[in-house]
Amino acid sequence: MNVIEYRSQLKHYLRAPIYLVIIMLAMDIGLFFYDLVVAFTFLGLVIIYLLVLSIFYGMFRKKLSSELLQFAAGYAESQNELMDNFEVPYVLLDRSGRIVWHNKKFFDLCGEVGNFHDGISKIFPQITIETIREIDGLANVEVEFGDRIFDATLQSLDLKKPKTNGLFSLEGNETSLVALTMFDITELNIVKDENRNIKMVQAVIYIDNYEETVEKVDIVKRALLLAVIDRKVSQYFQSVDGIVQKIEKDKYFVVFQHKYLKKLIDTRFAILEDVKSIKVGNENEVTLSIGVGDSKESYRQTLEYSNAAINIALGRGGSQAVVKSEGEVSYYGVHGKQVEKNTRVKARVKAKALREMMEARGNVLVMGHQISDIDAFGAAVGVCVAAKMLGKKCQIVLNTITSSLRPVVDNLLSMDGVDPDLIINSEEAVKCVNPDTLVMVVDTNRATYTECPKLLEICNTIVVFDHHRQGEGIIENPVLSYIEPYASSTCEMIAEVLQYFDESINIRPQEADALYAGILIDTNNFVTKTGVRTFEAAAYLRRNGADMTRVRKLLRESMEAYKARAEVVRKAEVYRNIIAISSFLSEQVESPTIIGAQAANELLDIVGIRASFVLTDYNGKIYVSARSIDDIDVQIIMEKIGGGGHINVAGAQLSDSTIESATERIEAIIDDMIEKGEIIE
Repeated sequence: MNVIEYRSQLKHYLRAPIYLVIIMLAMDIGLFFYDLVVAFTFLGLVIIYLLVLSIFYGMFRKKLSSELLQFAAGYAESQNELMDNFEVPYVLLDRSGRIVWHNKKFFDLCGEVGNFHDGISKIFPQITIETIREIDGLANVEVEFGDRIFDATLQSLDLKKPKTNGLFSLEGNETSLVALTMFDITELNIVKDENRNIKMVQAVIYIDNYEETVEKVDIVKRALLLAVIDRKVSQYFQSVDGIVQKIEKDKYFVVFQHKYLKKLIDTRFAILEDVKSIKVGNENEVTLSIGVGDSKESYRQTLEYSNAAINIALGRGGSQAVVKSEGEVSYYGVHGKQVEKNTRVKARVKAKALREMMEARGNVLVMGHQISDIDAFGAAVGVCVAAKMLGKKCQIVLNTITSSLRPVVDNLLSMDGVDPDLIINSEEAVKCVNPDTLVMVVDTNRATYTECPKLLEICNTIVVFDHHRQGEGIIENPVLSYIEPYASSTCEMIAEVLQYFDESINIRPQEADALYAGILIDTNNFVTKTGVRTFEAAAYLRRNGADMTRVRKLLRESMEAYKARAEVVRKAEVYRNIIAISSFLSEQVESPTIIGAQAANELLDIVGIRASFVLTDYNGKIYVSARSIDDIDVQIIMEKIGGGGHINVAGAQLSDSTIESATERIEAIIDDMIEKGEIIE
């Protein structure tokens, strides 16, 4: 009876002499065909070797087996003791999260509070049963226990059959385990935080309205005004041990440690409001834009982030701070009225650049946002006017012609000599694209909001003209971008560009009507966001044939739409005594989103209402129209639910949501802003 059953490799190793005997016998058989004397002699030697081998195996087999057993037992005991005394907490779990074995270090850590029969999730809630069951290979989970932080490494151990040994026993048909190793990373995190805190953060600061403010001040007081601004900026950042360097007349470069960034954020960059109080002969308020870059990778990346942040801040209208870090953009200090810029230098420069690009391209495709409104369509018509003057084929990408837009479209198509394929859908637009195509986006700067996002992917030359503030999801790498949040509408911007595009440009009355209607709608009949340049643009269009009576007829609505808007206003509810919230189901109305926007405007005419929100359920999405007439920044509220816009005019589109859930989200945001003092009741 064998004392031990050897495994295959050891078995073959011990049987090697026997294999040698078999080989020698085979060789001896061959010798019988050549020399019998040599063959019998060799056979005798083989027999003697076999006898000696048999005596050796008989005498030492039991002793050899015993020593192997002792070695194996000693090795297993050493292994068990090594694992038990392992300086890192080590646990074996079954797939249900039950602890089947643990070492002393784990008991020292959790023994007093851990009921091991309840499973690992009772001790470490971060390690869920779902995680344990789904693990295949390695997984890491950061867990907290007491005042310590651990990096928990989970590794699946697949067993061929149920086993029992000195470490643990498996019950039932369990054939796999999960090994949990816990590494204390508390000190490592402290060191990382310290290293992160001393890393330099870079910021770029602009004086938004330098020309409008400084150049209007008497030359005697101008130097004093600039000195006061410089002092305010320097003192603010010196309070956080920052270094301020003025690199241009209206631009500063700032460097400070990361640990102070939270302090600046907590005060919402108080310097933005502080500089507004400067009065040294200036009529306008001084406003700043701040772009902060915060990168863990490198200082070069930090600089790129700060430049991107300041561009976003300026594109959103200025008078705010933007902090850009990995995958996140935050906005601060965006309250207050935007300062209109009276200079048209930017419009002239953009007009010249647009002309050069059109001249170098074969055809132009222009599109606005989905469910285009009159502002988007009117701006597209203005682009077609510019392209026509250069002899370029220009087409408008429009998938849906709403009831409010239909009269304007019909009025345009009634012109003599109009291109029959002036308006095309997305599928036709994709077929028109070639390497010589220019795609122009108007009235939106978000790729996903456009009529045909695929055009942005297949075309290399993209131009963006928009009057909305920039946020996340903007169109990437346009060759020309003109984002002017001060403008009342995109039609106003296009009207200005046309004035500098060419002196001999010919705008026909129907085209002027479309542009004028866009300004009229976005300004709510010249009530909202109107400035000097708005009226100048309207006057330019009037000189080119726009007729107010004809435009008013184009903008008239049906009785059903009027009643629907009145119903939205009637059932509106007042939230927190200052917010009007209503909803609208898109039944028997062709353009429900337009009705929602119009109703939101009308709700502001009610005494005591400072902001309004109208939610419209249409085509599986919830469209939110947000308006304000006071200091409530509805853009901030819309951005928190994925939308955007202006301080007083904003909106959002929500998928996988209901009117009730969207309303609850808006109310929760309003409550939070009131608690933080961002909205004063």
